[in-house]
Amino acid sequence: MTEEIEFILESAEESMTGSIEHLEKAFLNIRAGKASPAMLGSVFVDYYGSATPLSQVSKISVPDARTITLQPFEKNMLHTIEKAIMIANIGFNPMNNGDLIIISVPPLTEERRRDLAKQAKVEAEDAKIGIRNSRKEANTEIKKLEKEGTSEDICKTAEEEVQTLTNAFIRKIDELLVHKDAEIMKV
Repeated sequence: MTEEIEFILESAEESMTGSIEHLEKAFLNIRAGKASPAMLGSVFVDYYGSATPLSQVSKISVPDARTITLQPFEKNMLHTIEKAIMIANIGFNPMNNGDLIIISVPPLTEERRRDLAKQAKVEAEDAKIGIRNSRKEANTEIKKLEKEGTSEDICKTAEEEVQTLTNAFIRKIDELLVHKDAEIMKV
């Protein structure tokens, strides 16, 4: 196999891996009922005039499956952090006890679980579209090489390898979705 085809295959695999990584990050933002510091990943606090991620102004911990606690590095930030969580509109009602901010993560309703499962399915479908686009780009590059004089057999083999890669990554997405779906629907 030629160097150019190997490069095309490596690029396609790298792009497909990127789609999987993006999906995994998206799945982290879909809460599955139990508390996690990742739930607050989208919260930014006004820290002396600049929007700063919550994790940089406080220690975030999860003492149990239904509670998140935040301990600000500076005590005067308690009210600001509490306000930022409310503004982020992520469905949490923070409580301030003077030292910590405590967030009780409410259990998910059946309807909310179904909505989250649909959201996970949409994210998985987006990742599959990314995989298919990577396949299309790789096949286009292979066809260009064939027009430039690369053997038809070598190009056909390369296209089959691209399809094998695509199938493997689509299977991986399906496995991730099944796992996330089970996690969401588990009461």
